[in-house]
Amino acid sequence: MPQLSVVLPSYNEEQNIKNTYGVLTELFEREQISFELVFVSDGSSDGTYREICELAGSDERVVGAEFSRNFGKEAAIFAGLDMSRGDAVVVMDCDLQHPPETILLMLEKWKEGAEVVEGIKSKRGKESPLHTFSTNIFYSLMTAFIKMDMKATSDFKLLDRKVVNALLELPEKDTFFRALSFWVGFKTEKVYYEVRERQYGKSKWSTGSLIRYAVSNVTSFTTLPLKFVSIIGGVFVILAIGLGIQTLVRFIMGNAASGFTTVILLMLIIGGLILISLGIIGNYLARVYEEVKGRPRYIISKTTSEKEKL
Repeated sequence: MPQLSVVLPSYNEEQNIKNTYGVLTELFEREQISFELVFVSDGSSDGTYREICELAGSDERVVGAEFSRNFGKEAAIFAGLDMSRGDAVVVMDCDLQHPPETILLMLEKWKEGAEVVEGIKSKRGKESPLHTFSTNIFYSLMTAFIKMDMKATSDFKLLDRKVVNALLELPEKDTFFRALSFWVGFKTEKVYYEVRERQYGKSKWSTGSLIRYAVSNVTSFTTLPLKFVSIIGGVFVILAIGLGIQTLVRFIMGNAASGFTTVILLMLIIGGLILISLGIIGNYLARVYEEVKGRPRYIISKTTSEKEKL
């Protein structure tokens, strides 16, 4: 019988661990699905890993790991993929905002031959207007930069084992799971779901974290912003030539104006664009620097299997 692995990145989810375990276990046992649950505590400061250890001690279908510090959700996802053993692997949030019943639809698509099954949000659930606006801006920018419809994908998806292996072979340390699972290709199908409300805790995403996430992922996945720097530079060269010709003609005709305000404004605009351009280039240099150092994506300080070795 094929085995299903469910990867659950967990950051300060102490209240959700046992509830998530209970809901998923009941569902899979009822449907007679062979499964394992892979919890990865992303340097949580609460009792998340303690809860994982208690479950692993009473149910061998639960495995878990604890990072030495907070490395981020992307790192936790890839750690979970590396630890998983299933023929199909589902990645989902630990707070059950991704409805577990959707996994059954994903499995049906997988059995029909799909190698990647994307979970697509049909409704986002209750959000503040500011968060909705920030999310829409984020998706629009990401779609424009990486040439991929970000609204047609999420972290909630099923991957065939061959897709998981392909992702784990990628050498880069700064990863963007949604985009990389799209980039590797393979036969893809879609299922739709409605985001549910969290039963416990609060969302870890804020407007600021979305902005940082967007900048990090854009610079790690596409070089398009660097091309924009060249385009902007070319536009201003053309404008400078035009203004230069206009100024020279006025000077020859004896109609040259002082233009002090115009000069100041141009200097401010050009100076601002130069600083923005340097910032974009600096972001890419930082990415290169991080990759060249060759540090691991994450460091695991503990795993639930360590107890078995003692």
